[in-house]
Amino acid sequence: MNVMLNIFIGLVIIGITVTIHGYGTKFWVNFLIKKYHHLSESSFDYKAVWLLIYTALFLLFLNFLEAIVWGITYYLLPGITEFDTLEKSIYFSLVTFTTLGYGEITISSTNRILSGFEAMNGVLLLGWSTTMMFSVMQSLMKNTFKEEEKND
Repeated sequence: MNVMLNIFIGLVIIGITVTIHGYGTKFWVNFLIKKYHHLSESSFDYKAVWLLIYTALFLLFLNFLEAIVWGITYYLLPGITEFDTLEKSIYFSLVTFTTLGYGEITISSTNRILSGFEAMNGVLLLGWSTTMMFSVMQSLMKNTFKEEEKND
């Protein structure tokens, strides 16, 4: 495959993963508003801790799903011969998405530019997830401080 086709494929996969993340976080924010609106009236307690745990697990699931999309792409592309199993391509994808880059598996074909696109995509979406966690935590803490001020 030529470089321009790889760039096109990379941009399409980035578009798919950003869409997954966008709709995923939209779903989660709506879920939080409906299910945990009562937390705005309470202090930081065990319910708040569980909310953070559920949020972290949901965001990890989203990121894993996005890495799987990349892994399936690697597995299905005819020019990539390094992945004889789907598990191997997903493992490579997770290592690339998170920018760990162990290096025991590499793409030696002309399709290796895709791994660079995936690393950029992973940095963006993992940062987005971190921002989401920070926002939830900030909201919980802001409500806790408001509650403490009322009690003083």
